[in-house]
Amino acid sequence: MPEGRLVIGTKRYSSWSLRGWLAVHLAGLDVEEVVIPLAGGGGTDAIKSATPAGLVPYLEHRGARIWESLSICEYCAEIAPKLWPQDRTARAHARSIAAEMHAGFRNLRIAMPMNLGRNFPGRGRTPESLADIARVEAIWAEAIAAHGGPFLMGADFGAVDAMYAPVVARFITWQPELSATTQHYMAAVRAHPLVTRWYDEAATEPTAWLLDRYENPA
Repeated sequence: MPEGRLVIGTKRYSSWSLRGWLAVHLAGLDVEEVVIPLAGGGGTDAIKSATPAGLVPYLEHRGARIWESLSICEYCAEIAPKLWPQDRTARAHARSIAAEMHAGFRNLRIAMPMNLGRNFPGRGRTPESLADIARVEAIWAEAIAAHGGPFLMGADFGAVDAMYAPVVARFITWQPELSATTQHYMAAVRAHPLVTRWYDEAATEPTAWLLDRYENPA
């Protein structure tokens, strides 16, 4: 019997859900998965009624109630410490860039929303989104140079990679001009078995869940 549940939104679109889902599966938590289709616009009433903050992801596990992707990552790391680097300095680096992802890059989110089923090459390139992309590339390049890759903290896919996995998905969809280092990191993230599983499951979602605002952006 599952030890809790994880409430997420549509896998095709829900970037924050992807972050929490990856952390939960990296930690091996046994939870029921509840997918609530996103309604778009002003929000989704079903999500608002099912979660404390009215947002996804939301995790219930062994009596704990956790919302916000970064909090879910931290909770999962208490169960599976491997999600953060063992070295204190590297762990501080990972937490800093994960927190920067959680709090920032609003212009990138707006200009290039996550859509795992479409490609929009060359679009979404506002001055503000390009500035966000430049910062993301700098973060990735510094981390990979410091820790050896192929993932941000070295050989293992961890919590910080879960936080940036939706950015990889955005770059795949919108195809901005990117450095070789960025492209190599993207390939490693996309090939990870859990990311592949998320993409595969997103592809099986009902067509009734598609939202015009994401399928046909202005």
